[in-house]
Amino acid sequence: MPSHLFADRPAQPPEPGSVDALISQTRRLRGDVDAVRRDTVVDDDDAQGRWQRALCDLAVHHLDDLREHLGQLKEGLPPVPEAAVLPQAAPEAAPEAQTRVGSAEWNLLTDEVSWSDELFQIFGRSPEAGALPLDELGSTLFSEDQPLLTAWVTACLVDGRPIDGEFRIVRADGRVRTLHMRGEPVLDSDGCAASMWAVLRDVSELRRSQRAVRESRDSLQRQREIAQTEHRLAVELQEAVLPPWRGSLRFPHSDAGSLDVAAHYLPSATSALIGGDWYDALELTDGSSMLTVGDLTGHGVTATSGMAMMLGALRGMAMAGIAPGPLMGWLNQLLETSVQPALGSAVCCSYDPARRVLTWAQAGHPAPLLFRRGSGRALAPPEGILLGATSGASYGQAEERLEEGDLLVLHTDGLTPRSIEFSRADGTERLLALAPRLSAARSAQDCVRLVVEEFGEAEREDDACVLVARVGG
Repeated sequence: MPSHLFADRPAQPPEPGSVDALISQTRRLRGDVDAVRRDTVVDDDDAQGRWQRALCDLAVHHLDDLREHLGQLKEGLPPVPEAAVLPQAAPEAAPEAQTRVGSAEWNLLTDEVSWSDELFQIFGRSPEAGALPLDELGSTLFSEDQPLLTAWVTACLVDGRPIDGEFRIVRADGRVRTLHMRGEPVLDSDGCAASMWAVLRDVSELRRSQRAVRESRDSLQRQREIAQTEHRLAVELQEAVLPPWRGSLRFPHSDAGSLDVAAHYLPSATSALIGGDWYDALELTDGSSMLTVGDLTGHGVTATSGMAMMLGALRGMAMAGIAPGPLMGWLNQLLETSVQPALGSAVCCSYDPARRVLTWAQAGHPAPLLFRRGSGRALAPPEGILLGATSGASYGQAEERLEEGDLLVLHTDGLTPRSIEFSRADGTERLLALAPRLSAARSAQDCVRLVVEEFGEAEREDDACVLVARVGG
């Protein structure tokens, strides 16, 4: 706590040259901050942008206050030789015409009151009306702030405690302002309070900027919490719709050429990009197996609910014995007659374990990857994209004979980054580069882990699915 001021104590003013240097530095810094503020694009729906703009406004207010205080300090210093004055840029117009710092002194012995011109402006009071005595100062305050000022003044004059606090006043023109007051008693030779001086600062705009920062920060935090909750719920909904099996799935259990199957869903980093990506594997009544991955257009609950409908239809058609090519055509027609979503891309495979033949069709989707004896390749796409345009139209389909130990990898587009630096071909090359490690893996589940480790689950730009099937003996 600073010591109490004595009436005969000489003041120690700062060097004028150092104040000029600080004013110049403050002016330059204010210009830099203002440039950042102008470059900050604010969208009504962008909480992050509003928070950044509010911080810039707050910094500008602080710098405006600092420059004004330094200017008043300079005005109270003795003149400086011209050669000693540092070069300065042309003065800028203050963003607000209203002076925000004033001073006052109340003499307790003579009842004399002295206010600076700035303080009259702060209170909206004309000098002709005179300065307010200390016991009338409270009449300008909000009623709930009046006891606070009374307690501060009493503690200052009786106990010698400095005043450092804020209160709100109502000016003569009805405007409400928030003032910050710093004051101390001036003691006589006997140690009694002879007078009280104070510096009052109008901090209304500063507090308004601080509230804007606080409110925009709270809004941003709420939006982040909502986004996190939406993301968690979207992932849980997506995983609830996907097939209930987790880990490896083996079928048929007794025949040669059985498949060891594993799959994984990788959610995106944001709920806005949780879409209709799916995987599925199903043992059919004739002993064959269906394998499929794909995605629907759109995101969120609509895409996820559409995925549930699509998986049901896909399984029903596969159980009815419809081959992959016709199945893709019927599936596309089913989704086209729905309000939303539409089929984004898909690949559907049917595997006959007795002949070890894979029959597959695709719709705008990456071809399955085949890994054999330490190397990998993408399967050649079927000839013909879409045959016919009426009910029962069929996508082209292709066949591939598999061998014991072969490994199939099916994945959606979202597995690999969508950017200029990474194309679909780049993602395929990254997958094919895993051939030695995938061939050495002991199970389909181990292969899935390798793929997930390579492409990662954190900070994904889109959700994705990967399915791995290994041909057994």
